[in-house]
Amino acid sequence: MKLWQKATGSKQEVEQFTIGRDPEFDIILAPFDVLGSLAHAHMLTKIGLLTIEENEILQKGLKEIYFEIEQGKFSISPGVEDVHSQVEFLLTARYGEVGKKLHSGRSRNDQVLVDLKLYYRAAIREIVEVSQTLFDLLVELSSKHKNDLMPGYTHTQLAMPSSFGLWFGSFAEGLTEDLGLLKVAFDLSNKNPLGSAAGYGSSFPLDRTMTTELLGFADMHHNVINAQNSRGKTERTLAFAMAGISATLNRLATDVCLFMNQHFAFVSFPDDLTTGSSIMPHKKNPDVFELIRSKTNQIQGLSTTIGYLLTNMSTGYHRDLQLLKEEIFPGIEKLKSCLAMTTFMLKSIKVRQNILQDPFYKHVFSVEVVNDLVLKGAPFRDAYMQVGLEIEAGHFAPNQDQLNHTHEGSIGNLCLDEIKSKMDAILESYDFQLIDQKFLRLLS
Repeated sequence: MKLWQKATGSKQEVEQFTIGRDPEFDIILAPFDVLGSLAHAHMLTKIGLLTIEENEILQKGLKEIYFEIEQGKFSISPGVEDVHSQVEFLLTARYGEVGKKLHSGRSRNDQVLVDLKLYYRAAIREIVEVSQTLFDLLVELSSKHKNDLMPGYTHTQLAMPSSFGLWFGSFAEGLTEDLGLLKVAFDLSNKNPLGSAAGYGSSFPLDRTMTTELLGFADMHHNVINAQNSRGKTERTLAFAMAGISATLNRLATDVCLFMNQHFAFVSFPDDLTTGSSIMPHKKNPDVFELIRSKTNQIQGLSTTIGYLLTNMSTGYHRDLQLLKEEIFPGIEKLKSCLAMTTFMLKSIKVRQNILQDPFYKHVFSVEVVNDLVLKGAPFRDAYMQVGLEIEAGHFAPNQDQLNHTHEGSIGNLCLDEIKSKMDAILESYDFQLIDQKFLRLLS
């Protein structure tokens, strides 16, 4: 029996096709579905659709279900269409007719929307937390290796002196920008759609400000049509923000794969963090970073996939939107895994020292020599020509021990305190503590 079913139901083939993979993703949404219902029941009581006694029964029953979910004792029974149905059927089975009153003033459309918004808020929090852990490690490594020089590259050709401190620090600052972009997705997820019903509101005098407050949302989607249209928009925005983090991880992973190559040998890892070959005894393969590279490419493709799902979709709810979960939910887990594994691997990275002492890298000091001549009074173009002719003649012999980079963000001035301040400001903008307080109050 379905919540919407009248005298007859759908054929089994139609039912299987339309339900698809929803049950496996609905388990993830289950705790958020209960939280939304707790707030909705309080609101129905305020506007007179539930008595105080009925609300007390529903609050008791919903909290029981919530803690069953937390303990792993909740499941969606065979033949039950979704998590919303399962929760309502459990309430009705345990507490009678009052369970049937909970759905007043809402549709499954806004019910799943509020579940998704609450889930995305929680998922973004997890992404932020694991990103912060990686950030802290990158800053630590940047400081530790600030004096370990390496060649920098442009066009994958030797360019200028760099350092591992500068390299690690670049990814740290990149994460601050990525989390700034993710904040846009968080803000869109932090708007309450509950009360939009099927997308056109309700004739009940719903108090949407009340449910916004109870669920810790910063704002609501005021226009009920826009609330429904935010489904898909939220996922696409989140996917785009996830692509930013993925691009940062992808570049780091690509660099590591390159730097582990024997022709570079800039970094290495313990044997138990690499893999070997079935026929080549000398091999130490960077499989983890190769998989991070490929997985982050998959994540970067999410926003395009979601964009295609939303193509030619008119105003209002469409069943197409169900497929968004099949894309974004696994993508979130994949990103968290890539962040965690990057942190795990970098804890054991070993940096090769004194790389630039090798005469092979003498040409990366060409700009240093040019600049030194300019500081002594030579016009830049003349200095450039002089050094270029020395290189062509094979007479270029720079001092490979001295570097004097002092400006902000350079080898000698990594600005790690400023980068940490950026991260602190971004983290403070996510008001996770307020959400915790609201949920504790709902569940108390």
